[in-house]
Amino acid sequence: MAQSCRLVFLVISIVLAALAPVRAQSHDGAGGDHRIEVVASFSILGDFAQEVAGARADVTTLVGPNGDVHMFTPTPADVRKVAGAKLVIVNGLGLEGWLPRLVQASGGHAAVVVASRGVALRGADAGEMHSTQHDEGPADPHAWQSVANARIYVANIRDGLIAADPAGEPVYRTNAAAYLSKLDALDREVREAVARIPPERRKVISTHNAFGYFEAAYGIAFIAPQGVSTDSEPSAHDIAMTVTQIRNAKIPAIFLENLSDERLIRRIAAESGARVGGTLYSDSLSDEKGDAPTYIAMVRHNIKALTSALAD
Repeated sequence: MAQSCRLVFLVISIVLAALAPVRAQSHDGAGGDHRIEVVASFSILGDFAQEVAGARADVTTLVGPNGDVHMFTPTPADVRKVAGAKLVIVNGLGLEGWLPRLVQASGGHAAVVVASRGVALRGADAGEMHSTQHDEGPADPHAWQSVANARIYVANIRDGLIAADPAGEPVYRTNAAAYLSKLDALDREVREAVARIPPERRKVISTHNAFGYFEAAYGIAFIAPQGVSTDSEPSAHDIAMTVTQIRNAKIPAIFLENLSDERLIRRIAAESGARVGGTLYSDSLSDEKGDAPTYIAMVRHNIKALTSALAD
């Protein structure tokens, strides 16, 4: 895997000379257009950025809808995106291990905003009912799964946009305030929905350990046979332990994830007798025609799926 990544970045470096004209054109602008170029590492951050930037920026994402940020391999087209950007928005916390080399290879001068800056971190093995895999690193990167943390993301993105484009500050502040109000309402909506689930039924199985912040914020416990990254492989022992947990804890439902191979969850369902409650969105939005084209739609889809499966 490491050798293939080095090869990819070698190829990227070779094509940099051909990309120089593209970078120059992007920085100069065209026809007095003051829209700035913003690149987000994956679709959830792209949605946040678009909500705050509105029509003042062109927002593109490196890992698009239904893409796996854990397993992403950059291409020369991604170099062009980063090279022409004025602002690059990343999650941080080790989620985009491929990104620092991409930024370096691009030769661009974009400011980098770490959207998760300031969140209260959870360890990769935090909580009572998390993955049996404990070697992914010190921090769980999926902080956006708490809506309160999403507010921190949006504030960081707002401040990054203002720093990159001071003339747009009134727009960014107005858009961010409106979106933050929507997130406040969303947080209340999730809490009210969880309150309708009997406490003894607030426990589920998901594919990988992406919902620790959701669990901490809202009180639904998640067990995952995979770790915080989708590139980890559960062993036969991990799967057997998960099946045992389902039976001993009387876990009502298990869930697929939009980015994961469903065969693992189907196997666990068959061996444990638990019902499959639907599909959750963890690390990526859907496309425009899907169930979760925006962050707010994603959270609403997930809580509807959870309450439908867990309510009496």
